[in-house]
Amino acid sequence: MPDHAHNQRVRSWSLAGSGPVGVRTRGTTAHNRLRKADRWLVAQPQVQALLRAAVVHEHRSPRAVDVGYGASHTTTVEWARWLRTITPDVEVVGLEIDPDRVLPEREGVRFALGGFELAGMRADIIRAFNVLRQYDVNEVPAAWEMMCSRLRPGGIVIEGTCDEIGRRATWVCLDASGPQTLTLAWDPADVAQPSDIAERLPKALIHCNTPGHRIHAVLRQMDDAWDRAAHLAVFGPRVRWRGALDIFYDATNISAGTPLGPAREHTPGQYRRLTPRRRLSDNSLTLPWSAVAD
Repeated sequence: MPDHAHNQRVRSWSLAGSGPVGVRTRGTTAHNRLRKADRWLVAQPQVQALLRAAVVHEHRSPRAVDVGYGASHTTTVEWARWLRTITPDVEVVGLEIDPDRVLPEREGVRFALGGFELAGMRADIIRAFNVLRQYDVNEVPAAWEMMCSRLRPGGIVIEGTCDEIGRRATWVCLDASGPQTLTLAWDPADVAQPSDIAERLPKALIHCNTPGHRIHAVLRQMDDAWDRAAHLAVFGPRVRWRGALDIFYDATNISAGTPLGPAREHTPGQYRRLTPRRRLSDNSLTLPWSAVAD
């Protein structure tokens, strides 16, 4: 039985009689730790349309809620800056279950006491990073369900994990119907092979990286494609990964959809490319959840 002595429940200041849902976590963070997920999020056409539609068609400010921002407000404020590149009208709220971490408003970001229940709020976008990794795996579905239940129509949840300075990151994108995609992103020079990202898989998958599970098979296929693209290593790890992606796509037969949409028809041996083809500073891969979940 895991020891959660460091994660004691706290008294509610926001929901009378019930309180925030969740447990205290260590709360460590750092500048730019979540930049990979932030870049990915604001590049999604569906996210851009979601936030702009709230302003143009619904005549309201879209709301983004950061669940469990930790001991520092840094990554929440950085997230707000990214989201404001889509629309300056976005309202960003940071929630913490530890009352001692709740801060006064700063840089246009509001902070409050709350957990997975969102302190009674509804949101267009919810982010929960490096939170569930400190929970038991059997607690993940309930946390996902609770956050998704607080989404406005068309909203999404980004739940994931990364290393201490954000060089390796993975996240699940969920909507009201459940998990849709898994994204893996890493600094090209930080890993020897793509499967090194496995140490930062989301809680829902990290214990499944063993033979017989889909995520294990996908990581092995990524490594195989990487090895077959070795002739491109002279051009650097970014170019090599772009070549490896083409090999991976051609060798893999996975039904895929868009990050926020249903599965679509595909040609055998190929699937819709969820990973952007534009040149990025990160190596990354976005897969449909059906490709990695058992």
